[in-house]
Amino acid sequence: MQSRRFRIAGWLGVWLMALSGPVEAAPALRPDMVTSLQRLQARLEGDDPAALARDAEAAAERLAGGNAADRWARALFLQMAATAQAEQGEDARAADLFAEARGIDGIESRYRRRWLHQEARLRLRAGQTRQGADLLERWLASGKGDADDDWLMAQARAQLDQWAAAAQWVDRARHASEAIPSRWQSFAAAVYQRAGRDAAALDVLDAWLAGDDVPAETWRRAAGLVQRLGQPGRAAAIWEAGWRRGALSGKDDLRQLIELHLAGGTPARAAERLAAALEQGRLADDLDNRRLLARAWSAARARDKALAAWRAVAERSGKADDWRRLGELAYGWGRWQTAVAALRQAREAGEATPRDWLLEGVAAFEQGDAAAARRAFRAAREAGAARAAAWLAALDDGQVPMPAGAGER
Repeated sequence: MQSRRFRIAGWLGVWLMALSGPVEAAPALRPDMVTSLQRLQARLEGDDPAALARDAEAAAERLAGGNAADRWARALFLQMAATAQAEQGEDARAADLFAEARGIDGIESRYRRRWLHQEARLRLRAGQTRQGADLLERWLASGKGDADDDWLMAQARAQLDQWAAAAQWVDRARHASEAIPSRWQSFAAAVYQRAGRDAAALDVLDAWLAGDDVPAETWRRAAGLVQRLGQPGRAAAIWEAGWRRGALSGKDDLRQLIELHLAGGTPARAAERLAAALEQGRLADDLDNRRLLARAWSAARARDKALAAWRAVAERSGKADDWRRLGELAYGWGRWQTAVAALRQAREAGEATPRDWLLEGVAAFEQGDAAAARRAFRAAREAGAARAAAWLAALDDGQVPMPAGAGER
């Protein structure tokens, strides 16, 4: 309330000071009228704005229908009453009084424009958004205004769900100042997002992230935006920066950081983060996290760590799928002994697929165990693997087909 009083009273004081000297195109006022206006102005600093508003409106009413000087004085009394109404939070009534003042015949256009500006701002404060926005846009069309007015216009259009128009006013506000004021940063990003301008929203968030004391939600929004823009690596970098600065913390944020590194092309970093978190007890040592660790080491192609991680998962879960995943990886990396053992464990844990038998046969053959290979290929043939017969025939002839033939599922 104090800042509003200073602003409105300050505007009023400038106009009343002009009464002591020549005023362009404004009729001369009688000395008693000037005294009355100045006396009312002095009461603005008092504790009874309601009484001041009543007295100023009554003085304006007495001057209705008078000559040019009376109309000018009436307009000044009305804007005095509007100021007093605004002081007590009666913004809608204050706006009506400014509208009445600017509607009086013979008032100079520059004063009409000033009252139009004040009416627009008051209507916005009063929740009369559409009317206030239309009035403010009329005033801005005259070439007046500053970035603060542009922000108010953007806010009004956003409140009316006119997101494209709101984004255009945000553009204008940004061009009018070197940097976005802190109170408008989140708003600007939200408007751009709602308008479908994700790149512009990210530009705002990037500038915000460079500052101090950035809230956690801003880091999350920025990471989410770049993910939608198809930049998972950048999303991981943003989240990592927020984590290092302490804005992001806790189990959920740590887990998301790991997931982002995995999706963003830095799986080794994801695995290192997760391994440390499990060791330190920062994340639960459960199967979900152990599977995530195994996936991360696998994506990073850290073969020994990946195979060890999948073995730990399979031993804990006992599920055929986990043993099969270990066997597939080991086969792909030429770890034949591990592949054979894992595929046998998968078979024991559940029904074997034709591919399981086929891979086990190839792995056994690569180890030099022709008997085990033959048994596996026969089982694969019985399970319906078409390539199994070719492998058996090749074993009998001493000519072995390329391992690529084991790719049948």
